[in-house]
Amino acid sequence: MERLKSSARLMIVSDLDHTMVDHHDPNNLSILRFNALWEAKYRHDSLLVFSTGRSPTLYKQLRKEKPMLTPDITIMSVGTEITYGNAMVPDEGWVDFLNHKWDKKIVTEETSKIPDLTLQSETEQRPHKASFYVKKEKAQEIMKTLSESLVKRGLDVKIIYSGGMDLDILPQGAGKGQALAYLHKKLKAEGKLPQNTLACGDSGNDAELFAIPDVHGVMVVKNAQEELLQWHAENAKNNPKIIHADETCAAGIIQAIGHFNLGPNTSPRDLPDLLDAKLDHFDPAYEVVKFYLLLEKWRRAEIDSPERYLNNLKAVCSPAGLYVNPFGIEQSFGDVIGKLKDCYGDKKGKQYQVWVDQVFPTQIDCDTWLVKFKKLDQTGEEQQCCYTTAILSSKDVEPSQGLTWVHVHQTWMDGSTGDDKSWFL
Repeated sequence: MERLKSSARLMIVSDLDHTMVDHHDPNNLSILRFNALWEAKYRHDSLLVFSTGRSPTLYKQLRKEKPMLTPDITIMSVGTEITYGNAMVPDEGWVDFLNHKWDKKIVTEETSKIPDLTLQSETEQRPHKASFYVKKEKAQEIMKTLSESLVKRGLDVKIIYSGGMDLDILPQGAGKGQALAYLHKKLKAEGKLPQNTLACGDSGNDAELFAIPDVHGVMVVKNAQEELLQWHAENAKNNPKIIHADETCAAGIIQAIGHFNLGPNTSPRDLPDLLDAKLDHFDPAYEVVKFYLLLEKWRRAEIDSPERYLNNLKAVCSPAGLYVNPFGIEQSFGDVIGKLKDCYGDKKGKQYQVWVDQVFPTQIDCDTWLVKFKKLDQTGEEQQCCYTTAILSSKDVEPSQGLTWVHVHQTWMDGSTGDDKSWFL
């Protein structure tokens, strides 16, 4: 949050499974559409928050499986853990707050007395969360029994049932909604309350998100679970700030951005011809997103006019430009384009995806930008990532022509490695 000197233009707070992430789409189309929109138009002045029921272990596992962006803030374990940035630094103030009238040992003792509760995996048992599986027909009765027994033991807890099978026991002050309210309060104290907040979810543990007063725009995704639909019917049916999206998962989030007029809602991936897309101003973040989206389309053989693409690539790359690949090998842009010419369609028919993450441009003089970002690609289940630094220039070009790529330098991230014959830019 410290990277923003003033209020975020938009803060998106999104659940992951079946909201941001569509597990029924092997091509990940909706989340890739969102990724391109966020990095091109929002990353520089907005906040992305992932709010998930997953533990840190399962959250990190999902990141390896799906083309997810890096959030500014991560709320995990059904709102019991808040962390910040790449390093996922925990919010100690939130930990202290949750300790009030909470004793995990007592929770363990009382739940062990109920045979119909099945303990979830060890990774899902957290300091302020106990998680179980329970059959739908038993859920209400068990929740009532547990609530009474834990109150008698001096605890003040919240019991959440979601997804038709998951039962979570948390401190009363915990939950996705309370975590969001805490963040709003913290940002407001710093004079950085977001101009708009959009909360996105699909199950019962997301309902609290939609009840926070300072949330200006909220939505219920098309694939919402039964318990959330029931909450919506009872609490928000006539609330104009809550919509039930027609689109599924991340596509529904994009729909909500447009519905509430929160900002641009056309993803670069939705443009019919990226080569024809012209700007009336210089926008380095957009140029980076466009560059790598075209690279993906090239290797998937989805570009109608290969010669036109190569000519465009030559036009936007400086003749004197240099590329240092993650293996430390220096090449001219001319050499890279020559090699690229020979790999048209080499990923055709494969689940090959390219996306960029954390695109941060800095203008270093009147016509030059230094852009830092992560470039990722994935073929099937194999994911590769590298840190990328690029220098882009507006010297002697018009905005409609796009910025000129002068230099690109890449290094592998987090132990990623690749084949130098198949890695491009």
